[in-house]
Amino acid sequence: MPRPGSTPTTPDGRYLVVRGRLWRCSDPALEPGRRAELVAELMSARRDKGAALRAGDPAARERARARVDAAKHALGERGPVWWDDGAPDLTRHLARSSPYADWYAALEDEPDHEDERGDGDERAGGDR
Repeated sequence: MPRPGSTPTTPDGRYLVVRGRLWRCSDPALEPGRRAELVAELMSARRDKGAALRAGDPAARERARARVDAAKHALGERGPVWWDDGAPDLTRHLARSSPYADWYAALEDEPDHEDERGDGDERAGGDR
């Protein structure tokens, strides 16, 4: 079970749960150094996207969004799934209506994770 205040991760390590929705985790087979490079690029691209938004520069925003997307693909968070058992990608699905429903219901009962519950009305973030 996750530490108090941490983002819960499904028992198989495929997804983390944010506001009740499943989001694909990075490919655990990535070498730690490569993962660190990709995460640094992702964070840099997100900062650049924010700066472009604040500056009102749509071209810079689109370039930064493309960098975010490329980093997320390289991390395995988008694109083809990194597991090979044929299970579908459940990204953006509500945890409570997924194959992880029983696990999530038990997690919801823990006081440290009450605020992680989703009511089905959340909208997914554009660069998540």
